[in-house]
Amino acid sequence: MTKKEKAVLICKKLEEKYPDAICSLTYSKPHELMIAGRLSAQCTDERVNIVTKELFAKYTSIDDFANADVADIEEIVRPCGLYKTKAQSIVSMCREINQRFGGEIPSSIEELTTLPGIGRKTANLIMGDVFHKPAIVTDTHCIRITGRLGLTKNTEPAKVEADLWKIIPPELSSDFCHRLVLFGREVCKARGQRCDECPLSELCPGKGKK
Repeated sequence: MTKKEKAVLICKKLEEKYPDAICSLTYSKPHELMIAGRLSAQCTDERVNIVTKELFAKYTSIDDFANADVADIEEIVRPCGLYKTKAQSIVSMCREINQRFGGEIPSSIEELTTLPGIGRKTANLIMGDVFHKPAIVTDTHCIRITGRLGLTKNTEPAKVEADLWKIIPPELSSDFCHRLVLFGREVCKARGQRCDECPLSELCPGKGKK
């Protein structure tokens, strides 16, 4: 079995276990996903969802964020950590969207990553969930699990992304990454992984390894 064949089989098995592949960040508008993605750096999605409930109720549009008092944003997002940096980048990215992109979120990785605070992880998340294009979101779950499964030997996000683009079918890529998050929380955890319950155990060279 080639690595690509193995990757396709893993995608299918994860689809069977998690047929509903949805983003774990709560949002109702495209810019909200962008902001939630920024807040998720070094923070759990669960905490981000708690914080954004208040944040998105108070600031409902890109214009609202672009005109916001950074100090007020800081106070709301403080529980997410790195709150000063995150608050400044949220306001700055919304201002740049207005100034450079006519108030519309850009639809390419290259343009998205020119916005303050937006790296490839969040840019890919937007590409997949907002624009429904192929996307590889290399969060901690993705990096850990694909490494254990032998799909990559790298741990640097950009290198993991490059490796996965070679073997994950584009049309399955975005959902595959969402399913990895669910799988990583439930089965293939950072500690205490449940190999005996794992539907991928026969494909995993890392089974049972600490």
